[in-house]
Amino acid sequence: MKLSINLNKIALLRNSRGGHQPDLEYFAKKALDEDIIGLTAHPRPDERHMKHSDLELIKNITDQYTKEFNIEGNPLEGESKQYIGFMEIVRKYKPTQTTLVPDSTSQITSDHGWEITKVNSLNLTNDVRSNSARCSIFVDADSDLDLLTNKDINAIEIYTGPYAQAVLEDDSHQTELEVEKIKNLSYKAKELGLRVNAGHDLNLKNLPELRKLDLIDEVSIGHAIITESLIDGFNNTIKKYLEVTNG
Repeated sequence: MKLSINLNKIALLRNSRGGHQPDLEYFAKKALDEDIIGLTAHPRPDERHMKHSDLELIKNITDQYTKEFNIEGNPLEGESKQYIGFMEIVRKYKPTQTTLVPDSTSQITSDHGWEITKVNSLNLTNDVRSNSARCSIFVDADSDLDLLTNKDINAIEIYTGPYAQAVLEDDSHQTELEVEKIKNLSYKAKELGLRVNAGHDLNLKNLPELRKLDLIDEVSIGHAIITESLIDGFNNTIKKYLEVTNG
């Protein structure tokens, strides 16, 4: 299991004050100094956190470190004001991995995955694969991958929100059910030759159970790492996560 760190919350904190602090470049480099696979960014049209200039910065730094750049977002979000459109972002920065997420502009955070049948008709996935090594789709843990016919897609990211909520509520029965869904979907994805990623509300409490499955290739974590860094420090927190992901 590899770890990709989402730096959106660093950018959000900076934007709340204006100016350049905290310095995104500093934290990007500090993160990449650790044994992580790369960095994740989820730019939104309102630039509430990641700005267009941030994407160029992260692209250059991940290239410098020879690590991966994962860009998440809704491929149907077009150009508006300062936002150049998601697909134009993909074409311009050519990330290692593009993760397609069916969220709306007004959503605070992603809260559901794609309907598989809708993904099949996304003709822009060919464009994604022309500009990224991997085209990943954000899916719910109970998705039926047997319905997937879009050959441009070579990875999935499992939405782990319901699992994380079950752990938070200390609901052992629901936790077991959610883990079983994640396990079954991961097995099916592997059977189809798809890379398996996972993300949303993952933290040091709920991550170990997923690591035990030994089926997930990559997790993308941002919010928990940034908030826990306020107590333990940024690099110390990353090291704690790597202890889990590296097994």
